[in-house]
Amino acid sequence: MSGFTVAIVGRPNVGKSTLFNRLLEQRKAIVDDFSGVTRDRQYGVCDWNGKTFNVIDTGGFVSRSEDVFEKEIRNQVHIAIEESDVLIFVTDVTAGITDLDDDMAQLLRRSDKPVLLAVNKVDNSERQLDATEFYVLGFEDTFFISSISGSGSGDLLDRVTELFPEGYMGLPVEETEEIETEDEDGNIIKMIREKNPLPKIAIIGQPNAGKSTLLNALTGKERTIVSDIAGTTRDSIHTHYKQFGKEFVLIDTAGIRKKKNVQEDLEFYSVIRAINAMDEADVCMLLIDAEKGITAQDVNIFSLAARKGKGIVVLVNKWDLIEEKHTNSARDYEKQLKERIAPFTDVPVIFISAKDKMRIFQAMEKALEVCESRTQRIPTSVLNDVMLKEIERFTPPMVRGHSVKIKFVMQLPTYTPAFAFYCSHPDDLKTPYRHFLENKIREHYNFNGVPIRIFFRKK
Repeated sequence: MSGFTVAIVGRPNVGKSTLFNRLLEQRKAIVDDFSGVTRDRQYGVCDWNGKTFNVIDTGGFVSRSEDVFEKEIRNQVHIAIEESDVLIFVTDVTAGITDLDDDMAQLLRRSDKPVLLAVNKVDNSERQLDATEFYVLGFEDTFFISSISGSGSGDLLDRVTELFPEGYMGLPVEETEEIETEDEDGNIIKMIREKNPLPKIAIIGQPNAGKSTLLNALTGKERTIVSDIAGTTRDSIHTHYKQFGKEFVLIDTAGIRKKKNVQEDLEFYSVIRAINAMDEADVCMLLIDAEKGITAQDVNIFSLAARKGKGIVVLVNKWDLIEEKHTNSARDYEKQLKERIAPFTDVPVIFISAKDKMRIFQAMEKALEVCESRTQRIPTSVLNDVMLKEIERFTPPMVRGHSVKIKFVMQLPTYTPAFAFYCSHPDDLKTPYRHFLENKIREHYNFNGVPIRIFFRKK
């Protein structure tokens, strides 16, 4: 990982994610009162007095547990330690020094990285006195902090920045620009956006569809924990992908279940973050379990991504598990799938196996192609030459004795492809004709996998 990196480590439920959110000044990691909430490594950027560095949040370290998740979390913690330049070892003053703290301390002593001991939840004078027992752990840099209030975090961050290597200038600052764009109602609005932003691709779907397996297969690393237990992934995990001449951001999300099936607060927040990840993304790769087929919830997730105007690629995962396949199996499956997601059927469907890495890079290529199609701009003169001829061949139907005349068409300067048709009676044009115009645009221009919005305006 490029740049100076700090990893936050410690046993479960000492406040690591709360400290992570405090350093980032945003609620990026899910926080709850019981242990084991954080599982995968979370990355963020901290800015302290103009000095920027990477921060990694990790799950709670349990040294000798045979629990399936705690074993995987241990691996994630070891990877984070290897990736980092400085380690912040978080403990809990209210619990005192536990056996798990001793195990963590022994692991960190074997590392050659600087260790800053942060005794958390020190928010009154009595606890300050109790915190002095942590000096026995033998770490020279010990800080008494409260992650919730921020008390003591300034001294901790000052020490982190003192450990920057000579000549380190911090992470590169993302350049932004102010642009004028048009909203869907035709109003000119100003927006701030990144200059040359990287494409963001979110992996979405129901629990256990194979989203984390796909992320790990694409990156070639154990970036996220994978298990057969639904709900393994909780936070939305961002991964910068830069290989084979391609560069983009992959976002692994928690599985999205029906609202009536979400009973725990923890899963509720996971789903909220998954939906927020869809807002952030340019393209969504929707994973469907080939064995289960496309369900009503898959259709709901697809419709949500389409309503948000995101590019969509449908990946039918676990295709290797389908037995008795014949020549037309994929074609027939795709036909049934598109019948369920109608009317928006101009989407690429790729049959993959994330576990066996079958066609996963083809899926990635297609996602980047959809991302490019989503940003294409068609010159107004070219658009009018093409679309007015199509309208002439198939004119709008008569309404209440008068004909609707479409005189001009232009593409609106919005993030999601949108087209305005200026006509004499915009309110009289109905959905079937709207679909006709959309199909003709798709026929002439490549908007495969991209939702299109059409507006009728008074000329």
